[in-house]
Amino acid sequence: MTNNKGNVLLAFLAGGVVGAGIALLYAPASGADTRKRIKEGADGAKDWAKERLDAVSGGLEERTGMVKQMIGNKTEDLKAAYTAGKEAFYKGRERLEKESS
Repeated sequence: MTNNKGNVLLAFLAGGVVGAGIALLYAPASGADTRKRIKEGADGAKDWAKERLDAVSGGLEERTGMVKQMIGNKTEDLKAAYTAGKEAFYKGRERLEKESS
């Protein structure tokens, strides 16, 4: 998730919490009912945030695995290229030594 998307998500979540709080405070209900509704709203927001965090974490783990695999593949490619270059160097040096003798 890019930083901009994260900021938008955080602002949306904060706006929702503030709006829900204001709605509860201005709704005609007893103190006990209002506290119960606030607790339920907070619990719901907590559950929603945890679900979103779990979803984002899962995506990050998947991408991390993909990056590790790509790095492993590139490392193998670099090792193969280095070995091929080294072999070509030694073969070329041997050929030049034979030609100059």
